[in-house]
Amino acid sequence: MNSAAVYPPLSAPPANMFNSVPGYEDTVAGGGGYLPPPMPVQPSAPPQPGLVPDWSIPSLPEDLARGAFKEFAGSHCCYSAGPANDGVITSMEPFNTFRYRLETFTESRSTEWAHKPYEGEPADFYTQTAPRPWEVPATAPSLFTDHKQEIRVPYTSSIKDCQDCHSTGEIPCEDCHGNGYKQCSWCNGSGTNNDENCTHCNGTGRDRCSDCDSQGVKKCTTCKGKRQLLTFIQLKVEWTNHVEDHVVEQNSGLKVDDLRSVSGKELFKNNQFLLYPVLGFPNPAIAEASERMIRDHQSKYSQTSRILQQRQLVELIPITKVNYKWKGDSHVYFVYGNEHQVSADNYPATCCCVIL
Repeated sequence: MNSAAVYPPLSAPPANMFNSVPGYEDTVAGGGGYLPPPMPVQPSAPPQPGLVPDWSIPSLPEDLARGAFKEFAGSHCCYSAGPANDGVITSMEPFNTFRYRLETFTESRSTEWAHKPYEGEPADFYTQTAPRPWEVPATAPSLFTDHKQEIRVPYTSSIKDCQDCHSTGEIPCEDCHGNGYKQCSWCNGSGTNNDENCTHCNGTGRDRCSDCDSQGVKKCTTCKGKRQLLTFIQLKVEWTNHVEDHVVEQNSGLKVDDLRSVSGKELFKNNQFLLYPVLGFPNPAIAEASERMIRDHQSKYSQTSRILQQRQLVELIPITKVNYKWKGDSHVYFVYGNEHQVSADNYPATCCCVIL
C-alpha cells in the first residue's frame, strides 16, 4: 500500500482564500492587521477630584537619614563605611515634589496567515462564517497587566501539502548535504594520518553523519514529518499597560530618573474607562500635565488599539537633601521616597574592587 494513502485527502480552500474571508481582507502571510472598532472620544462620567487636603510630609529625622546612609554604604562593596559612620550632618533641606502618573490599559489585535503540522484537526474553512477579529473571544488578564494571547480563528482552517518537503515528511540533511557521510575530521578526508591508515575512519576518509544517523535525510522541520499542514488565520491579542510619569521640578539636584523606583504619599487616585483630567489641584504643573497626558493618550492609543481602562495617581514624594562634612570637606546625599532610598553620586571614599 502506498504510505501516502493513510493521510487525509486535501481539503483545499479556494485559490483566492487569502483575501476572501470577510473581515480579514488585509490579512497576509507574515503579518496583517486592521483598525480597532470606533472609540468614544470623551469620558463617560463626571470627574471625581476627591483630593486629599493634607499636603504635608513630616521632616525626615536625622537618625533616620543617617541610618539610610549607612545602609546605602554597606550595600556597595567598594564604599568605605567612614563617611556614613563618621560624617557630621550640617543641614537637611526638604525638596518634596509632586508626581503625576497616568496608566492607559489597551487591547490591540492583529492577524496573519499561519500554519502548523497537520495532526487530524478538522478543516473547517467556510463551513460557517468566520467571526470578525473583534468578535473572537479572548480571555483578558487583570487590569493594567501586560499579556499576549494567540488564537486560531474558527472556520479559517484548511489542509495543504507541505511544500518544503514536497509532502514526503523528509528533507536532505544540511550537515552532510544528503550524502549520509561527511569528510573525516581526523584526516581531513585523506584516509591517512601520519602515513598510516586513519584509525578513526578506517582509511575511508569519511565519517558517518551523526546529524541524520547516516540516512542523508531528516524530518522536515516545517511539517514535523506529518507531510501536511493545517493553514489558518491566527489572531494575536496583546494587552499593554502604557505608563507615563510627570514629576514637578524640585531643583534639589536629584535626578528625576531616581524617583521612578520609589513611592510617595498618595494624594489622589482614580480609574475609569476614560479619565477626566485632575481638576482643582493646587500645583498648576500637575493640572497641566494631567490634561495634556490624558489628551495625548486617548488620541494616540485609540488609533491602533481599544482603551479598556485608565488610571491616574498623584503622589507627594519626600526628598531630603542632606549636607554633611567628612574629613573637613563638605558633601551631599539625598534620601527620597517612602522607601528612604539614598543617592550619593560623589561618595567620598571608594576603592577599586576585583571580584574573582
